[in-house]
Amino acid sequence: MQSPSSEGAAREASWQWDGDPEGGGEAPDDVVGGGGDGPRLSRRGMLAGAGVLAAAGAVWAFGRSGGDRPVPEPTKPQPTALSGPTPLWTYRGAEAMTPERLVAPPDRPVFLSKAGLQVLDPASGDPRRLLVFDPPPPPGWPSDLEPPIGKVAVGPEHLFTATSQGHLDARHLTDPAGDWSLPLPDELQGRLLFTCMGGGVLYGYVWGRPRADGTAPSSRVFALRLDGRSLLWSVACDHQEQPVAPATRGTARLVACARSLGDRTELVVRDATTGRELWTAPGDEDLRWCAAAWENFLVPDGNGGVRGLGPGGEPRWTHSPARGESWRALPPVPDGVRVFVPRDNGVVTCHDTGTGAVLWSCRLPFLLDRRSRPLVVGGTLYVPGPAAAGVSAIDTATGVLGWTFHDSGPGRDVWTVAADGSHLYAGHDDVLHALPLS
Repeated sequence: MQSPSSEGAAREASWQWDGDPEGGGEAPDDVVGGGGDGPRLSRRGMLAGAGVLAAAGAVWAFGRSGGDRPVPEPTKPQPTALSGPTPLWTYRGAEAMTPERLVAPPDRPVFLSKAGLQVLDPASGDPRRLLVFDPPPPPGWPSDLEPPIGKVAVGPEHLFTATSQGHLDARHLTDPAGDWSLPLPDELQGRLLFTCMGGGVLYGYVWGRPRADGTAPSSRVFALRLDGRSLLWSVACDHQEQPVAPATRGTARLVACARSLGDRTELVVRDATTGRELWTAPGDEDLRWCAAAWENFLVPDGNGGVRGLGPGGEPRWTHSPARGESWRALPPVPDGVRVFVPRDNGVVTCHDTGTGAVLWSCRLPFLLDRRSRPLVVGGTLYVPGPAAAGVSAIDTATGVLGWTFHDSGPGRDVWTVAADGSHLYAGHDDVLHALPLS
């Protein structure tokens, strides 16, 4: 079932994707080719990108006058599903989504673009509330650089962002009366960036200005308790540090952080209740990701594979490309005592979290992009691929490949997936589909 606005657009518009180069569209440079020899994120690039993103935290402002703006009318026709399950509904936005600005996949259908966050009805896909952003460049921002774009977090009922200087602003997803704003203490006055969320706590850091000698700036790591609308803790750091993965180990709550030490990085694990540093472990030159899995933390091993670290940071196991193989692991997806490791060559492996033993391997009908973020729901692992590839469903117990869903839109962006208790929300470019869960 299509939304009313989508049906009208389907009758009037012709196929024309915004941003396609003249003469057709080639795959974007970020799509990693067969052997995993695509571009890598360097430590310097990571820090520079984080600085650009973090600048937005203090300068974004929601439109506070005049209420919510009208929903932009879509301008393109509805694509047709070519394979896989039939969508329950399909929504087309007026412009492409920007899912990279989300801290974590939402547990409800939302459509985030430069126009703002469009909240959709789970049953029909109809627009319910548009939360509008107005991101002017910050004072003193160089005129030859594009305005920064900051990250936002979608909770069960609110959208969270540092929309104004010195505040955490929460906009209710459906009821304007539920909006609130939390003034932040002086120590958090600066450029805030949210990086991860878990257990009702939003983690991030305040980014300092680059130092005159070119080394990474200092930072302050913080945790905000959302249900209590309060600062849980903040810790000053001599080096640039950012939270990357909340975790629960027994009754203890932890948060892993990536700390830059100039020419190398290290993993820092803190008590998530107090912010106290518990232990550190050396990381890859470019600690691109970290995942918390049962009793372990998973990090890159420096050779394209995965390293499992134990409760005190001691190495437990490593899974790397064998001689003659060429692939690179993408961020793992934990699932209790198992962990799923997607590779850029289109293979997903399932490992025992404690030992690293391979339990099964599944080859997908497409390669994976470094931006692909699989999602496990129940007994199914949903793996998004490049725009022309779609989304595949894998049985987590056996590794058997089930259906693959894709639509007729060529597009340019990587697919993204999110889910609630009833639906899988899969989309790319300016299209979002609601699919039945396997």
